[in-house]
Amino acid sequence: MTFDDRLSVFSAARDLPDGAALLCDGRTLTWRDLAAHVAGACDALSRRGAGPGVRVAVRAQNRVDTVVTLLALVELGATTVLVHPRLTPDEAQRIVDDAAVAFTLDGLDAWTPRDAIDLPRAHDPASPLAMLYTSGTTGRPKGAVLSRAAFMASADASAQNLGWRDDDRWLLCLPVCHIGGFSVLTRCVMARRTVVLRPRFDADDVLRAITETRATLLSVVPTMLKALLDADATNALATLRAVLVGGAGTPPSLLARCVERGVRALTTYGLTEACSQVTTQRPLPEGAALVVRPDSGHPLAGVEVTIRDEHGALLPHGDVGRIWVRGPSVMTGYWGQPPLAGWLDTGDLGSFGAEQSLTVHTRRTDLVVTGGENVYPIELEHRLSAMKGVSAALVFGAPDETWGQVVCAAIVRDRTISPELDDGHWLDALGAEVATALAPHKRPRRVCVVDALPTGPTGKIDRAGAVARFTPRLAPWRATSVTRR
Repeated sequence: MTFDDRLSVFSAARDLPDGAALLCDGRTLTWRDLAAHVAGACDALSRRGAGPGVRVAVRAQNRVDTVVTLLALVELGATTVLVHPRLTPDEAQRIVDDAAVAFTLDGLDAWTPRDAIDLPRAHDPASPLAMLYTSGTTGRPKGAVLSRAAFMASADASAQNLGWRDDDRWLLCLPVCHIGGFSVLTRCVMARRTVVLRPRFDADDVLRAITETRATLLSVVPTMLKALLDADATNALATLRAVLVGGAGTPPSLLARCVERGVRALTTYGLTEACSQVTTQRPLPEGAALVVRPDSGHPLAGVEVTIRDEHGALLPHGDVGRIWVRGPSVMTGYWGQPPLAGWLDTGDLGSFGAEQSLTVHTRRTDLVVTGGENVYPIELEHRLSAMKGVSAALVFGAPDETWGQVVCAAIVRDRTISPELDDGHWLDALGAEVATALAPHKRPRRVCVVDALPTGPTGKIDRAGAVARFTPRLAPWRATSVTRR
């Protein structure tokens, strides 16, 4: 079997034509059915110019039509630029412009299936399969370029750790516009296993789907896991052979609840730039007693992880430092920047424990992880500071039982603008602009108006000091407090 054969839905249709490929809302698509839909999409997309080296943006949603589109672009050798459907038009346009895409698809396109099944197209393994934008620590979204080889290596490493059973069905409720969701899709195509697709995360819906579809695998972030445990009256989660939990630090108390309920949770650490998982806990042997394991597991096959100081020097075992990663699943580089030369400095802080298990202490020092969504303060600070009446802004996260963290902002007001408004009414007016300019998960939920932001000896903002000083003054920002899911 060639490299591209395993990633091809057409090869899957020849290998297992009547096997279930996709389950969604009571609808079952076999591999033959899915290949026919993908073939029709390939015809239509190739007429629009999609092909090797062509970048196509997709506002990727958890829909059958979107899955067909994504798989067709894989077959054609195009580079899929994944765009979060909840981004505002302005935010989405920034990505589209930066990536210089040939055209954009809304993820709702209904393609006409055809019976003929194409042969897999031979594509260079080093060619880019997808670009996913992440702001990193610069405040400017950057496109992480992930090759076909990276997705293959990531899937192989996951399979070596988790294994595959003949009856495996992976329930996908993570957004396919994220690396976690998209990687589940490519893994299942390669393994010829079923994807149980849910349009969005809803705890009751996911629990019902687990039972009705006999799903065996599930990927979630801690916020989702908590909601599922709270709603799981029938203990459906315990029927899964593994629940992978990533995207944010998982509280030991949540893992203890899993142990009590017999839920086989495996914590993971990963990032977009490394094509999802970097480390993952190993499944316990069949029949072994479940225990709380608060670490993020071991490096997957082919992945190297080191802990270094701020100058890049290796640290002794057990010391906390920056997590560096190298391996075939790591990105080629950021779009428009020089290729990555070997090691990737993630900026995250971690340490190695017993038996080389990784403990992640901080997901980048200033990163806010809210409901599994990464929010980069400097990006929001730039956007807020450009708004009318704002002199400066500091964005940070605060602990929250539901979301893990919520986005908070300390705003320095220019009192020459709208001086007739008190702070409360001025924030209401500013909140309306924020709601238009920022995606729901990026909008600050708690806010305070301050006279100035503190600075350190070098003149830089004293972020830690500001957070400590302003946190007690935070109040809910009514104008931005809308339902996010």
